[in-house]
Amino acid sequence: TIFLDLLGFGIIIPIQPFYVKSFGATPTVVTLLGASYSMMQFFFSPFWGGLSDKVGRRPIILFSIVISAIGHFMFAMASGLWVLFAARMLAGFGNANIGTAQAIIADVTTAENRSTGMALIGVAFGLGFLFGPAVGGYLGGISPQMPFWVAGGLAVANWIFAFFMLSETKTADSTYKARPILDFELFKRSRNYVNVSAVLWITLIYTTAFALMEQAIGLYIEAIWVTDPALTDAERLELAGWKTANYLVIVGITAIFVQGGLVRPLTKKFGEVWMTRVGIAFVVLAIAGIPVLGDYGNFALFCATAVIMAFGTGLLNPAKSALISRGAPDDEQGAVLGLNQSFAAMGRMLGPIFSGM
Repeated sequence: TIFLDLLGFGIIIPIQPFYVKSFGATPTVVTLLGASYSMMQFFFSPFWGGLSDKVGRRPIILFSIVISAIGHFMFAMASGLWVLFAARMLAGFGNANIGTAQAIIADVTTAENRSTGMALIGVAFGLGFLFGPAVGGYLGGISPQMPFWVAGGLAVANWIFAFFMLSETKTADSTYKARPILDFELFKRSRNYVNVSAVLWITLIYTTAFALMEQAIGLYIEAIWVTDPALTDAERLELAGWKTANYLVIVGITAIFVQGGLVRPLTKKFGEVWMTRVGIAFVVLAIAGIPVLGDYGNFALFCATAVIMAFGTGLLNPAKSALISRGAPDDEQGAVLGLNQSFAAMGRMLGPIFSGM
């Protein structure tokens, strides 16, 4: 389910900044559009997670997929910037369900193999970012709207798949007491859970930095490598989208390798705290390398930063999720994992606000 969700998201990434620019948007507005998507995830990730603790995981996943599908189709049919913003906010509301998906993994894994289970979500992310941008770069060459139509169609297919294949994992005895759906005391309580508060702040700071890069990388690639004045606007859009897709495909391939093959043995040998620290170090190295290697003008060399970055995030993300899940009580798995996704969404909201400027 996450793979299909992220495949649709990945298809959109290479073409979105250039498609939005065709509506007359400045780089600041382009990245603010990304911030609007993440703003909805910030507000509603704990909501979906807490609601799944109350009513079950399966209905939340099914309902949220429907909402994201509507958002994708709206984006494809948009006639103005305000429609683009409304569509991305609706999709962000629907796609704020990752905490619920992580709660499903937490439901069916033990504390000892929690990191491995969370890494499977990372593999789904990696596969989505591997195939999504590659397909999106091709579809963008057909028409700027085509990636968004296909993303909406994938959401429909995702709902059908989840309806027939996704079982409920929250058992009747897994909730010890009822909690409010919108639990404003959750963050305050989280400070009493082992490692949870520290990981929440790591998530916020790391994701803000990552989002600054992520929202601007396509525009940066365009500014450095798509400079031929003889190119038409359509040719610039296609070339910039394709180069951005290639960069993101490399991220996806590396993430699959790391999270599919390295997370389990490294977790057993070193533990989640070590993986978190080393993962952050690699992300710092990669993001610092982007402007340095970009100055050389060699795109193949520049793509080395994608490998380093994916290696760091491949270690960091499942380790953080496992630490959160192991520190949270059983009856708050969905809510606390949703809170972590909310902190990540806050970072993806703050980063783009400044990234375009």
